[in-house]
Amino acid sequence: MKSDSKQNVTPDLKVLPAHVGIIMDGNGRWAKKRFMNRVKGHERGSQAVRSIVTSCMELGIGILTLYAFSTENWARPKSEVKALMMLLKKFIVSEREEFLKNNIRVHVIGQKHKLPLDVQQEIDTTMELTKHNDKLLLNLALSYGSREEITTAVREIAKKINSNNLELSDITQDLISNHLYTKTMPDPDLIIRTSGEYRLSNFLLWQAAYSEIYISDTLWPDFSRAEFVEILKNFQNRDRRFGKVSCSTSNAG
Repeated sequence: MKSDSKQNVTPDLKVLPAHVGIIMDGNGRWAKKRFMNRVKGHERGSQAVRSIVTSCMELGIGILTLYAFSTENWARPKSEVKALMMLLKKFIVSEREEFLKNNIRVHVIGQKHKLPLDVQQEIDTTMELTKHNDKLLLNLALSYGSREEITTAVREIAKKINSNNLELSDITQDLISNHLYTKTMPDPDLIIRTSGEYRLSNFLLWQAAYSEIYISDTLWPDFSRAEFVEILKNFQNRDRRFGKVSCSTSNAG
């Protein structure tokens, strides 16, 4: 088993991704393999969250976006949704002092208003207390779906056109980006999905246009700092062309 200590060889800190997004998948399967209730998998998964948040902070990654609860997740059994909301509230409250001590700013993207009122209140408290922190921006994607996000952005732009505050010619890619939940943030350089599934599952579809994708077979509760570091090193070895063709002096022209 790989060690999860700080003694692992770290990636080149000068070329780290500025923004990492993670689709945290596999909690339920982790629990099923151990003949446990699915909720136990979610509980164990929160430990992996702490580990990766700490790793990002220590390495100097500026933004971490975690896909914690999707718009589709509301269709899960009511008992599981209730348990997930309880775990979310517990995490937000229990980690508050750590967020403050470690200069982490907490932000939520998604339909926060659909969360239970007590969860909203604790999130709002944590966001308010951490709003001036600038070591790491921790985005929690809650009741989040990228198609819903884009649809909402289109509606907002349409309203501005109807009220004569915008012209059709004003619509640009930058304008659309500035109407998304992630406005003011750079797009993710790297998106990681755990559990071996090869899909984005409605996560940051617009923002992921040129993100590097890494699929890990590891179930989220077993995802470690050591593996995260290896993925970052893999990212650093990729040739990011953004649709362009690299041209050497020998074949230029």
